[in-house]
Amino acid sequence: MPIDEILKRLPPIERVDRGWIAKAEARQLSLTKPPCSLGRLEEVANRVAAIQQTLTPTVEAAEIIVFAGDHGVTAEGVAPYPSTVTAQMVANFLAGGAAVNVLAAVAGAGVTVIDIGIASDSPPVPGVHGRRVARGTRNMVREPAMTADEALAAIVVGLEQGLDAAARVEMIGLGEMGIGNSTAASAVTAALTRLPPAVVTGRGTGADDAMLQRKIAAIEEALKAHRPDSRDGLDVLAKVGGLEIAGLVGVVLAGAATRRVIVTDGFIATAAAAIAVTLCPAAADYLIAAHRSSEPGHTALLQVIGQEPLLDLRMRLGEGTGAALAFGIIRSAVAAFTRMATFESAGVSDKSA
Repeated sequence: MPIDEILKRLPPIERVDRGWIAKAEARQLSLTKPPCSLGRLEEVANRVAAIQQTLTPTVEAAEIIVFAGDHGVTAEGVAPYPSTVTAQMVANFLAGGAAVNVLAAVAGAGVTVIDIGIASDSPPVPGVHGRRVARGTRNMVREPAMTADEALAAIVVGLEQGLDAAARVEMIGLGEMGIGNSTAASAVTAALTRLPPAVVTGRGTGADDAMLQRKIAAIEEALKAHRPDSRDGLDVLAKVGGLEIAGLVGVVLAGAATRRVIVTDGFIATAAAAIAVTLCPAAADYLIAAHRSSEPGHTALLQVIGQEPLLDLRMRLGEGTGAALAFGIIRSAVAAFTRMATFESAGVSDKSA
């Protein structure tokens, strides 16, 4: 099924109306503070108001959607941990013991975990949403990571999960887990931006020098063998991406279609957002970048989606941890916008009085 047919299942994804941005900017000028004194908080609040098309927006209800999937490219010795860790970490998510659980709890946000592609013959761990499209991707060095049908099926899973979350919350964070997925994200970044793999590839979960060189070589070989089309997000996704990345593409598209605030996390989640924007450029208007990862390719992806991150804490964990931290900033921006007194209501003279 072509991606256009999938997008027809959704409400139209439209650019945010600049008229709503102008209305929000006008309200900002009426609040009891010097103009633009809250800096990027004002920009964030204005965009949320435009996304929701109201001057009384709310982002209290939030959820992080974590997709888990394995990667055949780990056979090339590109990751310091075995693929079995993916399933083990999913169990840790469900037990509430992962970093994303802790930070999401502080943020008052839910965490939903989906097995979209764990490399196991066993059924999904009890408590996880079992939506396995395949038992991991293939080794991208030897053959395309997925067929186009598999990539589309994973996007559809993401669409369904995104629509389900949109019925409950106003703000959706992107999370992922998958040993080897920084290799896939680096390959996606190199394919989309046409930058050399050595420039956009980092150490991921702690690769040493020799492993980093194997990682770069694997990406170079995969790109040379499969020649993904940088203008075709689905082609890039299928040839060098991952099932969990594909799921997050679907979440981005569903969130944009339902006018939800979509908060990207780090490198892997932003790779998914970049593919979604390649497929549907208007989706970029609904994205807020949580933070800048220490992975070297992340800045290039942020440029693809046209977003400046809220935070730069040298994080590179993934899981949705950055999104959990950003939730508080976004809520603060909206609270200042909606709850602060105006000059008129407070009886305070503004500078033009």
